[in-house]
Amino acid sequence: MPVTTLSPFRSSIAAVAGLAIVAGGVGIPARAMAQSNGPASVADLAAPLLDAVVNISTSQSVKAEGKGPTPPRIPEGSPFQEFFKDYFDNQKPDNGGKVSSLGSGFVIDPAGYVVTNNHVIEGADDIEVIFPNGNKLKAKLVGTDTKTDLSVLKVEPKAPLKAVKFGDSRTMRIGDWVMAVGNPFGLGGSLSVGVVSARGRNINAGPYDNFIQTDAAINKGNSGGPLFNMKGEVIGINTAIISPSGGSIGIGFSVPTELAQNIVEQLIQFGETRRGWLGVRVQPVTDDIAASLGMDTARGALISGVVKGGPVENGPITPGDVVLTFDGKPIHEMRDLPRVVAESPVGKEVDVVVLRDGKEQTLKVKLGQLQDTAEDKQPGAGSEDGAPDGGESGEMTEPNDKGSDQTEQQAPELREAPQTVLGMNLVTLTDELRTEKGIAESVEGVFVANVEAGSIAEQKGVKTGDVIVEVGQDFMEVPGDVLVRVNGLKSAGRKNAHMMVADAQGNLRFVAVPLE
Repeated sequence: MPVTTLSPFRSSIAAVAGLAIVAGGVGIPARAMAQSNGPASVADLAAPLLDAVVNISTSQSVKAEGKGPTPPRIPEGSPFQEFFKDYFDNQKPDNGGKVSSLGSGFVIDPAGYVVTNNHVIEGADDIEVIFPNGNKLKAKLVGTDTKTDLSVLKVEPKAPLKAVKFGDSRTMRIGDWVMAVGNPFGLGGSLSVGVVSARGRNINAGPYDNFIQTDAAINKGNSGGPLFNMKGEVIGINTAIISPSGGSIGIGFSVPTELAQNIVEQLIQFGETRRGWLGVRVQPVTDDIAASLGMDTARGALISGVVKGGPVENGPITPGDVVLTFDGKPIHEMRDLPRVVAESPVGKEVDVVVLRDGKEQTLKVKLGQLQDTAEDKQPGAGSEDGAPDGGESGEMTEPNDKGSDQTEQQAPELREAPQTVLGMNLVTLTDELRTEKGIAESVEGVFVANVEAGSIAEQKGVKTGDVIVEVGQDFMEVPGDVLVRVNGLKSAGRKNAHMMVADAQGNLRFVAVPLE
């Protein structure tokens, strides 16, 4: 193998640094000598940690058409999809047999518990942990969590192992120094240093994304290795990189310990994860929805449905509530709620602050346990649980805004007559129409017979066949109710009509339709 010498590179560095080459030696200006010392060394910090970082070697029997271990499962079409494939993903034996792969991990207990990524060991027939001194131990899988791409292994050492401890990733700030150790490209223990580039990254890898982004060099094979703070504590598990070239370009992602530590502890104790379950379906609070609810800024998670049989089926949380705080943790945006709920202990009674009827209320909620079957049936991104049970939303009323009184004063025949409101052609939902359109018995409201092309309602996603359940948090029974409520909101100076809309199956969502 040809070897490229470093001499030309060293000479170029000397020129850039301004070193003066003189007969009999090198003259170095005092200022340049001070600069050559560089930043403080991390050697003393790293020395006691390196023995706890291990290589994970796996083998898997595959057929000739197989591709070896599978990459982590992420949504189709995600911009990060191609970057999650580890370097062993596309290794395929010509005539079947075994494929081998290498990843990273770290010891968290002298008794032999090792943390790594699920995608490092997924599908493996044999798992071997290789220590820095060359010792090899067979490992068994204790438990795995595909939602966070974490796994725990167990080896049986003859003597206690060197172990590292978890730190608090919540204390890490953008710009803090971090150190990554792992097994890039199968080369063995390798260390790199960088900073926290960003926090709370959502890369569509799973329902609880909250990654730390770092520019410390992380390459293929570093998966499952630790990201240390400058106290020598693990504050992240290196999981993914963005790399068009296959090598580090300074954008790596680590699962923070604020999420990982609880998962690891549950896998060790139970062999599975036991996540909290609220039993709701959520959607984002858009600027339009925030304005329609009288909120200064868009924040929180909007409850669009409650799961039948869930912890809050009969209250206290109801559709239309905006969750602002959960168990003391602020909910800045929709995706915060599923993660915070999942991290909370099963059976715990927590305080939930919601916005309802324009006022903040504190509710007491006792969490259930989220089952994998419930998670697997999630209807899509943004949903914390399974499909909601359609129907009325419960105790959801709002100051009258001149709407209800006018509705009561209308003649019955006028209230029930078809109406065109905000580009929607509305008719009464009769039993015959319900049967003809296949609308679930649980759905009540006003039927949208047609939506005018280019109308405001169409632009906001209202479709023909939808059912208007509520407007301004008032239940709608007939078309006249919608007309009067919308006019009442206009008279009250509202800019948007906050509507609860159901599809034929009873799945609820909220839209804010401009009134101007």
